[in-house]
Amino acid sequence: MKTLSLKLDDHIFDDTEEITAQLQLARNRYINEAVNMYNLVQKRRLLKKALAIESLLTASDSMEVLRELDLLIDGD
Repeated sequence: MKTLSLKLDDHIFDDTEEITAQLQLARNRYINEAVNMYNLVQKRRLLKKALAIESLLTASDSMEVLRELDLLIDGD
């Protein structure tokens, strides 16, 4: 495990203290879970962006394949 020094805005710290007290959860565990959740969200956003770029790169090839299939089907 890594040690980290973290500066939080006062209102974020206050909210965190209130929530962890109600949940009876250690602040460290709460922050670890929050960062993990945020990482998952960011990974999905990055994947979505990468897939959109890949889709644009292959769109013209896909359309060409569809045109060729249409010609084959219409030729029968």
